[in-house]
Amino acid sequence: MSEGNGNWRQLENREACTKLVNNLTVDSDFFLLGFQTDKYLTIFLYCLLLVVFCGTICGNLLIITLVSTSKNLHTPMYFFISQLSISDLVLTTDIVPNTLHILLNNGGTITVNGCITQFYFFCSSEAFECFLLMVMSYDRYVAICNPLRYTSVMTNDRCVLLAAICWLLGFSITLMDCITISMLTFCGSNTIDHFFCDLAPLLENACSSTYTIELEVFIMCFPILFIPLTVIIVSYFNIIVTILRFQSNISRQKAFSTCSSHLTVVSIFYFTLLSVYLFPKGEQSLNFSKLLSLLYTVFTPLINPIIYSLRNKEIKKSLQEMIKKLANLAMM
Repeated sequence: MSEGNGNWRQLENREACTKLVNNLTVDSDFFLLGFQTDKYLTIFLYCLLLVVFCGTICGNLLIITLVSTSKNLHTPMYFFISQLSISDLVLTTDIVPNTLHILLNNGGTITVNGCITQFYFFCSSEAFECFLLMVMSYDRYVAICNPLRYTSVMTNDRCVLLAAICWLLGFSITLMDCITISMLTFCGSNTIDHFFCDLAPLLENACSSTYTIELEVFIMCFPILFIPLTVIIVSYFNIIVTILRFQSNISRQKAFSTCSSHLTVVSIFYFTLLSVYLFPKGEQSLNFSKLLSLLYTVFTPLINPIIYSLRNKEIKKSLQEMIKKLANLAMM
């Protein structure tokens, strides 16, 4: 009789453990804390992010429209800029709407699958931008260091192929990490002290071993971060050496101006991205880490079209022509 009771208890314990695991991995949600601040600061941050979100959507759509409709902008450089705008749209629509919801409700829940999906599109757009910035630096290298071969090297077909490879690499490499994360068992409070699903808070909520995903992330850093950054540094080293050999100051200024916008975008992107993942984690640096995350997930997609439009005469000219066409259509 006692043996039968013991077997029954073991069976009950197994069923309870199975239900617990199912609840943790399937039925449970993550709770995103967002920014735990006072009411007035939260309202200010909500309004700021809403304005930035609207400006980002309009600015990047404008860049895409100008590049696709204006014949003056049918060049490799502007084609890559339009691809960057598409990536910025993917990133901002993935992060900002849910962040606004979290600010409005002083926190918000998200399903485990929804959290992994958000993390996937975030990582994919960031990885794509790393590859695209590398391609753009190579484009500037060919234009300045080998100007006579530029039209033969950077053909339309080759530019489309390079952009397609960037999209394919960005969305395929990060898929492996997300598949590994989806196999983890999550438990505990399931509270994420962030405004979006990032890697570190996801791993903190995992009950199972995270060694595999951490090893994958470490390995993926080389093709996604360090190889593109190395190519960018080498390209700009050769660009600077070539520019310094120019005898005319006007030629030097013109060459530097063609690279300044891209170099500014690269500096902002890599500084914020590396700062978040290289600075030591701790309670004191948590809010600072969130602010840096805001910069490269929310504000950078707005800054990119501003940098390329304000410092580019051809984009300004194309914009003026489009406004004139729209005005003529409105008057008809």
